[in-house]
Amino acid sequence: MDELKVFTGNAHPNLAKEVAEYLGMELGKADVFEFSNENIFVRILENVRQRDTFVVQPISFPVNKSLVELLIMIDALKRASAGRITAVIPYYGYGRTDKKDQPRVPITARLIADLLTTAGANRLLTVDLHAAQIQGFFSIPVDELTALFLMRDHFQKRKWDDLVVVATDIGISKRARDLAAKLNAPLAIMEKRRMGNDDKTETLNVIGEVEGSVALTVDDEIDTASSLTGVVSALKERGAKEVYACCTHPVFSRQAIQLIASCPVMEVVVTDTIPVTGNKKVDKLTVLPIAPLLGEAIRRINTGHSVGAMFE
Repeated sequence: MDELKVFTGNAHPNLAKEVAEYLGMELGKADVFEFSNENIFVRILENVRQRDTFVVQPISFPVNKSLVELLIMIDALKRASAGRITAVIPYYGYGRTDKKDQPRVPITARLIADLLTTAGANRLLTVDLHAAQIQGFFSIPVDELTALFLMRDHFQKRKWDDLVVVATDIGISKRARDLAAKLNAPLAIMEKRRMGNDDKTETLNVIGEVEGSVALTVDDEIDTASSLTGVVSALKERGAKEVYACCTHPVFSRQAIQLIASCPVMEVVVTDTIPVTGNKKVDKLTVLPIAPLLGEAIRRINTGHSVGAMFE
């Protein structure tokens, strides 16, 4: 892998370092910083001519700065004659704006795809997109990894015989069904309605039987945690004896951590596609490392082996 180089911006440098360690190599050297006028400067500090380059950068807080850093890094690599540039975006920000569900609104997930391609990305590597159709927004190859196997391995150790996997809404039901099959458990689905654009939801109904069971909720991300607390309350009201939760992306905005700490969920299991540090930590939170999954995918892309075979 002498021709392989891994770089990172400032969104999640620890993850990039762990990916490089998995690959047994040094992280690529680059200056990425912001001038006093908020203009972002990037300089690649080593030769990348005709190299296979990967830029690890989730589009996470601060979202717009992380995105622009990524675009400028891709442009810098392109202008430095990199052989192939893969944008490694563990968390694809703006992924929830994937369709026109209101009049006169954008499809920002498609716009981000166009920006990445125009900047010079030749490939995208990501984890658990909010909606499968986002792959189709790209004219370049897209490899979407999933954290479901990490979740399966974590919860299989509990050896529950009364587990019910619960999709937090109908949109996530396919992913929840896949996890339920891996855990040999039945599936239930929460029916809920989102109230406008202020992240408020109203839980309406539980489709399936949860009384007397251990309920495990599944979602792709936890943002404000208002949906999670509503789901947990509804499940407890319908007789679930314990409630656990899992998601891939711990966005944890606003008062999410306080809500998680105060609600009766037993454990929330996430990955570190987004940094979980400082005030985002709470005792009932378990963080599974995503670097080995990303590192193995990068190795396979670099050597021309199947990425899909990782999940067979």
